[in-house]
Amino acid sequence: MSQVEDIIRYAREGAWLFHAPDGTAYAAVEVNGHLETHAIRSVRFRDWILIRFLQQHGRAPNSQLLNDALNTIRAVAVYRGPEMPVFVRVAEHEGDVYIDLGNENWDAVRVTREGFEVVPRPPVGFVRKAGFAPLPYPAGEGIIDDLRPFLNIGSDGDFMLVAAWAAFSLTSWGPYPVLVLQGEQGSAKSTTVRVLRALVDPAVEPLRALPRNERDLAIAAGNAWVLAFDNLSGIRDQLSDALCRLATGGGFATRQLYTDDEEIIFSAKRPIILNGIDDIATRGDLQERSLLVSLPSIPEERRVEEAAFWEDFEAAKPRIFGALLSGVSAALRNADHVHLERKPRMADFAVRATAMEDAFGWEPGSFVEAYEANRQQASEMLLANEPIADAIEKFLGDGQSVWSGTATELLQMLGYYANDSTKRSKAWPGGPQVLSRRLKRIAPALRSAGIEYTEHEEGHRKRKVKVLRKLVRGDEEPQDTSEEDREDQVDPEGDAAEDEVEHEDQADSDRKERRRGNPFEFNFDFDNPSEPEDQGAE
Repeated sequence: MSQVEDIIRYAREGAWLFHAPDGTAYAAVEVNGHLETHAIRSVRFRDWILIRFLQQHGRAPNSQLLNDALNTIRAVAVYRGPEMPVFVRVAEHEGDVYIDLGNENWDAVRVTREGFEVVPRPPVGFVRKAGFAPLPYPAGEGIIDDLRPFLNIGSDGDFMLVAAWAAFSLTSWGPYPVLVLQGEQGSAKSTTVRVLRALVDPAVEPLRALPRNERDLAIAAGNAWVLAFDNLSGIRDQLSDALCRLATGGGFATRQLYTDDEEIIFSAKRPIILNGIDDIATRGDLQERSLLVSLPSIPEERRVEEAAFWEDFEAAKPRIFGALLSGVSAALRNADHVHLERKPRMADFAVRATAMEDAFGWEPGSFVEAYEANRQQASEMLLANEPIADAIEKFLGDGQSVWSGTATELLQMLGYYANDSTKRSKAWPGGPQVLSRRLKRIAPALRSAGIEYTEHEEGHRKRKVKVLRKLVRGDEEPQDTSEEDREDQVDPEGDAAEDEVEHEDQADSDRKERRRGNPFEFNFDFDNPSEPEDQGAE
């Protein structure tokens, strides 16, 4: 038997071959009594093959023959193996939440409506990437206030938001609000991020710089559950939009290397933490999806040695982790009974966090109160950094309650309420097309300040008309956040039409067979191997 045939036989006899919905080939292999899932192209699966070959032959295989065999194994997994999803750190199966503890036994925690328990062989396939670090075994006697001494959080409301974010991030529900931590030097921003990351998705290096482009951001999302970006001084518009898609769920496409026309699609939804000294989430669409938490400075008398801090945290971590899991269990149990009068942006998060209140010992309705206050503060901050918002408020405060007209007319009108230095700055829109997009992004913040912005088409030329109206008390209506999501997206055809109307020149058969069986729902009999097409059959 040739080396290639030997290696293929190892995979057929000792591994369960399958592929994910995106076509990536995987193998579930038995190692020291537990099941591990590895991509067939990964170093871990290659090492598993090499060890088996070494045990039988006492030497390494030919490198080229090994590559040929692995390519064949991958083809078998893709075309003859079933389709199964794989997960990074967190999964949901039959209504329960599973969290990969990341330890050498490949244990997981199962969270149900009744509580949580450690399970040695979860019914889902978890994959682990470079830098993956373990979570502790959870303890059942912890309370959420055990977390408070390790976070430099100023108010009870902000602590509620951060604790709810951490618990919500231990689920696959999403969309996830972006946690933005801001504060001066020495306010423990990075330490706070390290603490939260250690409780949700520990990593060998928990903090990293913001990627330079969308491709690098997508790769980072494929290799970790929580993305934590440290010490930011600003976010470019393109990456700001990419972070929005990543928090709420979206895809990234890029050309596959060494090909002319094949694309790789990255699809992910991830919890994100950002921290920095300056205002980070300055664009309306990102700010609408964010929890903005300002960390107070730490007086010298309250500072502790880092070694002592982390020693205390390691001792408390199992209790805190257990408290967060109790919150997840409460969300599973209570979410169907939560009815909010006004559903905010990121409504799923608000509902699930409200459902955690009894597990965390919070007063009923206290979370929504804290969340709405945070959203109001974020809106005020956004408008304070937007010069056209200041001009609009002055314009409508000058005896005018309703105004309608084109973007060109509005830009000219707002110019009367801004000084020359503001109009010469980059913050001032350079044309009607830019103004239109800017108004769409700040519309929710304007609404919270009592100003409604709408637009419609009129006339046979379908001229786009902008309408600004001061709201009176009681006019505010709950908004359909899905529509706001759609407004955040740029409509090139609409912009072009508006540009033209206003005469502006500015430019901007075996399918079922492959689905049989789940390798993670029963124990394999590796002493009685089967062909790939028969694996999983009962």
